[in-house]
Amino acid sequence: MESQTISIVGLGYVGLCTGVGFASKGFSVIMVDNDPKKVTAVTKGIPPFHEPDLEKLLQEGIKSGLLKATLDIEQAIKNTDVTFITVGTPSNPDGSIDLKQIKSCATEISKALAKKDKYHLIIVKSTVVPGTTENIVKPLLEKYSNKKAGSGFGLCMNPEFLREGSAIFDTLHPDRIVIGENDKESGNLLHAMYQELYGKTTPFVRTNLPTAELIKYANNAFLATKISYINTIANICEKIPSTDITVVSQGLGFDQRINPQFLRAGIGYGGSCFPKDVNALIAMADQVGYSAILLKDVQEVNENQAKHTVEIVQKILGELVGKRIAILGLAFKPDTDDMREARSIPIINELLNKGATITAYDPIAHSSAFSVFGNKINYVNSAISCLKDADCCILVTEWNEFKHLKPDDFKKHMKQPILIDGRRIYNPTEYRKKIQFEAIGLGPIP
Repeated sequence: MESQTISIVGLGYVGLCTGVGFASKGFSVIMVDNDPKKVTAVTKGIPPFHEPDLEKLLQEGIKSGLLKATLDIEQAIKNTDVTFITVGTPSNPDGSIDLKQIKSCATEISKALAKKDKYHLIIVKSTVVPGTTENIVKPLLEKYSNKKAGSGFGLCMNPEFLREGSAIFDTLHPDRIVIGENDKESGNLLHAMYQELYGKTTPFVRTNLPTAELIKYANNAFLATKISYINTIANICEKIPSTDITVVSQGLGFDQRINPQFLRAGIGYGGSCFPKDVNALIAMADQVGYSAILLKDVQEVNENQAKHTVEIVQKILGELVGKRIAILGLAFKPDTDDMREARSIPIINELLNKGATITAYDPIAHSSAFSVFGNKINYVNSAISCLKDADCCILVTEWNEFKHLKPDDFKKHMKQPILIDGRRIYNPTEYRKKIQFEAIGLGPIP
């Protein structure tokens, strides 16, 4: 088939990484956002967030002319064949998703479609609860365009499965493509476009609109459940002498029905997806008359991990007033500057409430963290500076550079060489020989 020209509305993680991915494979892409600063930055080849390889591919796309950014959604629709909706769906106070941006986007696209004679395919890629594309997006697209979905324009729901810190890799090497289709022609067009992008070896799941929407939530809720499950077992390990959750996880992971992924115990999950999506699925279940008890417990276990981490510190140090705590890592995971639902936030806030002084280091996320903590904590420019004169250190984010720290680094620079490994990146046998070492899921020495 002839390569489709693509427009993408929304310059967040999903939109920008999707656009850069298509452009890197030779597609012509117009990216749209209503934020002038974002559009200007992207046009200059400057991504608004950190993601490995993103800046390089963005600049290549801009230089080649295959990638453009604009504020003008009407012109973008007019000059493309396919449009991805990738705007944000943040949480409401009750955990349900806020669809304001989706509704606004669908309305603007609909008005642009009214001025276009050629068939156009619309793809919802934003994470939305089941029924949104069919009952909200579709009617809005039809209302202002005076066209019918399936004849006047195509409509699909195509959830993303990008991992922050690996989003470009995941864009270029997806493990599957899920297509929810309003009609067969819409699904066929999107299927063919993806086959042109990825070839014919990538698995496809083709289904209806609400099932595609639910697959996204089911996927993230399951991964969140695995994390909270292994953290529950980790907390049991801490009560049993000589047990170690890393060995328990290894024993579980070899079972092919389970596999090792997302069985790493730690201080819990964060980021823009898991907390929001679990909340949204719970809220949606409540709305349809089902109490998702399991998911509520998953959520509770995750929230308690931050408190549990502070309890470990208190058990060792006692009163925390005036104690200096070093925090290694602020972002919710390595290779990103994203602070959304980062586990550093509840841990640091709890420590501050108990009177501790916080010194923190993160290779990337200082500016993002400053918007959260301001001057309440001290920021330093290296791990060693962070450790200096500290009474205790908590490893919060498993950046690669922290893996190179040795027990002697903690012993030499800290006032009290006490380390809490919140991500299980250190060998407990090696560290317990030289410093006081505790970790999530590590049983006491008998």
